[in-house]
Amino acid sequence: MTRSRQIALAVSAAALLSAVACSGSESAGQGAATEVPMGPPPTVEQLSAKVGCTPDIQVDAADLRTGACTTEVGQFFVNTFATQQGKDEWMDQAPEYNPHLVGNLWTVLGTREVLDQLRLKLGGDLHLSDHRVKSPAPAAGAGY
Repeated sequence: MTRSRQIALAVSAAALLSAVACSGSESAGQGAATEVPMGPPPTVEQLSAKVGCTPDIQVDAADLRTGACTTEVGQFFVNTFATQQGKDEWMDQAPEYNPHLVGNLWTVLGTREVLDQLRLKLGGDLHLSDHRVKSPAPAAGAGY
């Protein structure tokens, strides 16, 4: 794992732990799955704009970009990856107790409530505990 991935994972995990600690307990219900269209992957800025946020870029490396966002639905982190291998490696290191919204070379970290709201605009697959396994129910909404 490259140094930039390690830093991004540490920054994302620490900030998410702080946000989750302040937000109370999460319910572990099932989320929805969406087909992820192929094509050029979106940027941190494109994903963030789609949900009404201008991201504060935390990591800006060739293989990984991370932006922090806060909107009326809450705080979250948007990650984009240069390659599928890079995304897979990052997800293998991600904290398994935090849910992720996952799309084509991107992930969003946040609380379950925030991800449920963001998913309506971003699409993607909700991964609740094991980040390699998406939840089974279909979602309504556009996706990348």
